[in-house]
Amino acid sequence: MSHDDGYGNDSGRTGNGYSTIGGTRQTRTRLPDGEGGDGYGPRRPARNSRSLVTVVGVIVLLLGAIAFANMGGGDGSDGDGASGSNGKKADATSTAATGTKPVTGKNGEIASGFAHDQQGAQSAAANYSVALVSADILKPSQRAQIVRKVFVASRVDELETKFDQAYSKEFLDKVGLDENGNASAGMTYVSRTAPVGTKVTLFSDSSATAEVWCTGVFGTAGVGSTNPVSNDWFTMTLKLQWEGGDWKVDSFSQKDGPAPVNTDRTASNADEIAKAVEEYGGFTYAR
Repeated sequence: MSHDDGYGNDSGRTGNGYSTIGGTRQTRTRLPDGEGGDGYGPRRPARNSRSLVTVVGVIVLLLGAIAFANMGGGDGSDGDGASGSNGKKADATSTAATGTKPVTGKNGEIASGFAHDQQGAQSAAANYSVALVSADILKPSQRAQIVRKVFVASRVDELETKFDQAYSKEFLDKVGLDENGNASAGMTYVSRTAPVGTKVTLFSDSSATAEVWCTGVFGTAGVGSTNPVSNDWFTMTLKLQWEGGDWKVDSFSQKDGPAPVNTDRTASNADEIAKAVEEYGGFTYAR
């Protein structure tokens, strides 16, 4: 169940506005509060009650931090002249090539140069969702870069401060990371998000609202980890503005699901998960 914080942000589990940034979904295990969504993929062996309580506790912490970071953003408006696309049923043509290149380059590791249309807005939302729930945003050395690349200029200073407060040394310590956002020796912190689908719900030349249905893997891989890597399903809503010739985020929120039923696959061990994260790079997402 989601909650409205008065800013047009759906806070997910916490009742705060920022519902998910930063890999704090640990394990998404999840950022927002509520039960984490297990999706298709490895089914983890049953945990004893003590381990489960520990994991849930870490997840609630992460969700709370992200919610705090996004709190106070946006006024709930989506721009003048925006037209809704709710009720438009997706079909086979919704993912067909349009001939428009939705991404022209990369701003560091984050895609940029999105087309000034609904397709470009969806592509921007998908790529920004991946960045906002990445492990990198927990690292002080990279967080400011991500915020400056993703958000509109008017929100950058405010969000840098809020993110720094949310991902404090005390917070990082509670999720098993040092003050630089790194896991301890022999451990690998994982926060990898994969968009499954996108849709635009409001659109105008100057603003857009896009929803991104995501799955991902979150947690700490390593022997003795109290926050093992698990998967989750969630939806991020991003309010975008056209600024400086590109789509940028004005505010965002997150909620759990939709989540499919788990399968009976055997969970991979920590070494396999850590190796996969190191060897398989991410994608630039586009419609």
